[in-house]
Amino acid sequence: MSSSINQVGNGIGTVSNLGYPRIGEQREWKKALEAYWIGELPEEQLEGELKRLRLHHLRKQQAAGVDLIAVGDFTRYDHLLDHSVAFGLVPERFAGLQADGGSALYFAMARGAEGIAACEMTKWFNTNYHYIVPEWTQESAPELRSNPWLADFEEAKSALGIVTKPVLVGPYTFVRLSKGIASGAREQAVHKLLPVYAQLLVQLEAAGAAWIQLDEPALAGDVDAGDWPLLSEIYHVLRAAAPQLKLMVQTYFDAVDNYETLVSLPVDGIGLDFVHDRGVSLRQIAKFGFPSQLVLGAGIVDGRNIWRSDLTAALAVLDCLKQCIPPERIMLQPSCSLLHVPVTLKHEKKLQGIERLALAFADEKLGELAVLRTALRDGISAVKLELQDNALLFDALRQSPGRNRFAQTSVSMDDGAAFSRRSAFNERRKAQQAKWNLPLLPTTTIGSLPQTPEIRKARQQWRTGKLDDTAYETLIRAKIAEWIALQEAIGLDVLVHGEFERSDRVEFFGECLDGYVFTENGWVQSYGSRCVKPPVVFGDVAHIAPVTLAETVYAASLTSKPVKGMLTGPLTMLNGSFVRTDIPRKEVAFQLADAIRAEVEALEAAGIGMIQVDEPALREGAPLKQREWKEYLGWGVEAFKRTVGTVRDTTQIHTHLCYSDFHEMLGAIRDMDADVISLETSRNHGTLIESLHSEAYDKGIGLGVYDSHSPFIPDTAEMERIILEALDAVPPELLWVNPDCGLKTRSIEETLRSLRRMVEAADRIRGSLVQIGVFT
Repeated sequence: MSSSINQVGNGIGTVSNLGYPRIGEQREWKKALEAYWIGELPEEQLEGELKRLRLHHLRKQQAAGVDLIAVGDFTRYDHLLDHSVAFGLVPERFAGLQADGGSALYFAMARGAEGIAACEMTKWFNTNYHYIVPEWTQESAPELRSNPWLADFEEAKSALGIVTKPVLVGPYTFVRLSKGIASGAREQAVHKLLPVYAQLLVQLEAAGAAWIQLDEPALAGDVDAGDWPLLSEIYHVLRAAAPQLKLMVQTYFDAVDNYETLVSLPVDGIGLDFVHDRGVSLRQIAKFGFPSQLVLGAGIVDGRNIWRSDLTAALAVLDCLKQCIPPERIMLQPSCSLLHVPVTLKHEKKLQGIERLALAFADEKLGELAVLRTALRDGISAVKLELQDNALLFDALRQSPGRNRFAQTSVSMDDGAAFSRRSAFNERRKAQQAKWNLPLLPTTTIGSLPQTPEIRKARQQWRTGKLDDTAYETLIRAKIAEWIALQEAIGLDVLVHGEFERSDRVEFFGECLDGYVFTENGWVQSYGSRCVKPPVVFGDVAHIAPVTLAETVYAASLTSKPVKGMLTGPLTMLNGSFVRTDIPRKEVAFQLADAIRAEVEALEAAGIGMIQVDEPALREGAPLKQREWKEYLGWGVEAFKRTVGTVRDTTQIHTHLCYSDFHEMLGAIRDMDADVISLETSRNHGTLIESLHSEAYDKGIGLGVYDSHSPFIPDTAEMERIILEALDAVPPELLWVNPDCGLKTRSIEETLRSLRRMVEAADRIRGSLVQIGVFT
C-alpha cells in the first residue's frame, strides 16, 4: 500500500470530490434524454451531448481546484443500472433484447418495454434519489461485458489530460442492494461477483488509474457480524488483483458501527461522513486511533443539503483529526456525492440577502473545500476574511425573524392523543360506506393527471406575468372540467381534479406556506430524467390560507361522484425539501403537520369528504440503522396523525406511498390509521404482496396494478392477474384498484388507455366475485 498521496494530490489539503450532479446547469442531460426517447434526437447526437456534458463537468471541477475528480458518477439513467448492465445481470424477461444490447436493453431495464416490466426502482438509502434495483437469481453468472469506468477514465485522460478517480459501488453494497439475494446467500453472490470487480480493476490499473473509490454506504447501516469477514475477503481479493491501485472505501450518510474492523481492511483509504454521523466518527478516531498507513477521506462539507458550511466548526473538526492523523493524510471531501444538491447558485437571480448568502450548491461547496484546503495548508490567517464573513452569516441566521416566529415550540409528542381519530377503523368504514355506497373493488387514481406542454407553458407564462390570473384560472378550470368528464366516461368510482395548477407536489405546497423560500434553478435528479426543485424550509412554517380549496370544490361541483382532495403530507414535505438544520427535524415535521391540518379542515368544512394526504417519502427519511427506526417512525406517524386526526368519521382519509421498501414498515403504516392506503406494486414484482401474506393489513388498501412511470401499458389480463394476486392477500371488501403512482408524466393517450384497461380489469373481477357469491 502507498505511504503517500503526493502522486495524485498536493499533500496537505488534497481535495477529492465523490461525485458531481449529472443534470447540467440548465438540465441539459434531462432534455437530451427525453428528446431521444421521443425520437427527436438520434442516438449518435445523444451520445455527443452526454460526452460534452461529461467533459464540461470535469473542466469545472478542475477549475475549482479539485485534485481527485470522480468519473463513473455520470450515467445515462442510473449508476446502479450501469453496474447491472456492465456485469451482465440482465433479468431473463429482457432476453429478447440481449442481441441488440446497447441502449434498447439499457433503457428497457430502466423504463420497461412493450410487454416487459421495468426493473424495480427504490430509494437510495435515506435520500430522494431512486436507483434501479439489480436483480439476481440462483442462475445469475456475472461477467464483465463492458467497462464504462475505463471508458470514462480514458476519455478524461485523452481529452483533458486529467487523471481521474473512477467511482464504483463496492461489491458488498452492490450485493446488499440487489434483489433476489437472501442474507444467507450474500457470500455466494459476492464470490460470483468478485472476479468481475477484479478484472475491472486490473483494466483500470493498466490504463494508469491511481485512486479508485469504492462506495460502501451499506456499511453505515446494519451489518451482520458475519459479514465483516466477508468484507475482509472482498478487499484482500481486490488488493491482490490490482496491487498498484490505491483503494478508497467510501462510506457516507452515517457513522460505521464496527469502526475498528473497517479501518483494518487492506486498502489505502477510508472515507467517513463527518456531517451526518452526529460526531460518532470523531469519537471513534479519538478512542481507537487511525492506522498510520491509511489516508482519511474527511467528509467535512454537507453533500446532501444546500446550506453554507459553518467553516469555523469544520476547521474545529479538522483540528481534532490532526491530533490523531498527519494533515498530509487527510483528504478534504464532501460528505457524499454532490448528486443530491443543485449545480450552481449563479443562475439564482431572485434570491437576495441572507436567503441567498445562506445557500451553497455543488459549485459553491467545492469553493468551501478550497477555503478549508487553504486553511489547512497555510493556516487560519490565510482565510481570516472568509471566516469572518462566514461567522457573520451564521449570526444573522440565528437572529432571523423567520426563524424566531414561535416563542416556544408547539410540537410536543405529549398531545398526540388529541389527534387520534375519534372511532376505530371498522366503525369509520361503516359510516363511510353508508355515505358513499362504493362498489366492490373501487377504482381511482393517485391524483395527478397529464401535465401537457400546454399546461406547463401556461404556468410558466403566468409565473412570469405574461398570462394574467383570470386567463390562467380559466385554463385550469377548463382542464379540470375536461378530465372530470373523461374520468366519468371511463367509469372510475372516485375522481380527482387532476392537479393541473401544481408544479411539484412539494414545491407547490411550500409556495403556499410561510417559512419557505424557493430557487429558480435548484433542480436535483429524483429518478431517471425526472428532476425536482425542492423548496427550502428557511424558517418556522405556518399556514397562510387555503390553497387547494377552490379547484377541489369546483371539481366536486361537476359530478355526483366523490372527488378526493389532494394534499402532500408532512413527512413528504420534510423529506422532499431542503430543511433548516438549526432545529430538530421532528420539530419541522410537526410545524408542517399543523399547517397542513388547517388545509384538511378547510376541505372538510367545504364538503370534501375524501381527502388524500400523500406520504411517498415516509420510508426515505428512515435512518440507516434499524435500531433508530422506532424513534423516527414514532414521530413520523404522529406527524401524520396530527395532520388528519381531527376529521369526522365519515371523512375518508387516503394516503399514497410509492417506490420504497414499504414492506419493511407495514406496522408503522398501519399505525398511521388512514382509511385507505395506495402502494406501488407492479415494479416490486410481488414483494409487497408476499409481505401482506405474512403480515395482514386490516384497512383499505390499493395495490398498484400498473407502472405509471413506464410508457408501456400492460393489457387488461395482466392487470387482472395483479388484482387476483392482491386478493390472495387482501379481503375483497378492503381492496382498491389504482395505478402505482400519479399520471403527471404520461401522455393523454397513455393515460386514457391505461385507465380504461384498469377499470375493465376491475369490472371483470368484480363480476366474477359476484358470480361466485362473494358479494351481491
